[in-house]
Amino acid sequence: MNLMDLNEQVDRDFERARRGAWLRRLAARLRPPARGIPPAFDEARRSHRAYNPVRRGVRVVDLERIVGSVGRSGDFDRCFMPLRASSAARWKRVDLAFHRGIELPPVSLYKLGDAYYVLDGNNRVSVARFHGVRAIEAEVTELHPPLEGAA
Repeated sequence: MNLMDLNEQVDRDFERARRGAWLRRLAARLRPPARGIPPAFDEARRSHRAYNPVRRGVRVVDLERIVGSVGRSGDFDRCFMPLRASSAARWKRVDLAFHRGIELPPVSLYKLGDAYYVLDGNNRVSVARFHGVRAIEAEVTELHPPLEGAA
């Protein structure tokens, strides 16, 4: 595959990913309100009362367990497909690296209960999910509630 063909493929990938996100967003408007919106990290953190970070190191995480983003929840849908055209350049660079087999650094995730939230690497998660990858390498920090009785 020559470079021009690969660039065209990356453009098509991004458009397909955005179109899928747009269709899911449209379908979500026809359903009860919370279905198409990724869970908000701050809200989940408060509900878990999870403020104590414990670094777990690099792990392989099932992409289906990544449910939201820290600070970028409006940029991706629940399936981590891009919602905004403004994310095209970065998404396409990550997709190009994927097609070329270039290994990218692990993403950074927060773990709350059984769910994960992306701190860094939203586009890497998006591209991996777009291509049907099942798991991703991640630097994981688990958040815990304070110990009972601790002062």
